[in-house]
Amino acid sequence: MKHAIWLGVCLLIATTPVLAAQTSCDTVKADIQQKIMKNGVPESGFTLTIVPNDQADQPDAQVVGHCANDTQKILYTRTSSGNYPVSGGNTQDGSRTEPQ
Repeated sequence: MKHAIWLGVCLLIATTPVLAAQTSCDTVKADIQQKIMKNGVPESGFTLTIVPNDQADQPDAQVVGHCANDTQKILYTRTSSGNYPVSGGNTQDGSRTEPQ
């Protein structure tokens, strides 16, 4: 009887990370979203996308996190909504803005 209890406890401990990994991507994405919004970026000014590792190289996207045992990446992309430029701090005429 003691062996069956210990076996059950060991199986429960072994499967807990697998169950947690399923929800971890959404949790990590929500945490990153909150941090970005606390830095003053409006919610309409960016998107976060969860993609497999082999699809992480996308133009105008930056990897800001990973999840699911590092098999998924979370990509940050600026949108044209809000007060932020879409790509790299360029002005409308294409010239770069320089800090004062």
